[in-house]
Amino acid sequence: MILDLDIGGVFLPGLLVVALVALVGTIAAVRLFAAAGLFRLTVSRPLVELATFALLYGLLLQALPSSGTFQ
Repeated sequence: MILDLDIGGVFLPGLLVVALVALVGTIAAVRLFAAAGLFRLTVSRPLVELATFALLYGLLLQALPSSGTFQ
């Protein structure tokens, strides 16, 4: 179970924190894709960005319970 994160008395939902980490990872991955010219091979850049975010978010959610974070 992912619990809230306490930052200076402000409680942030655990899923929001995971989503923010996934967003930062998505931004980094999209910049790498653009630098490598991989977007020329795709039909829709926004769809690739959304899929990248969804994959990173899902992978982070699966990795968190095994690492003991937010427990």
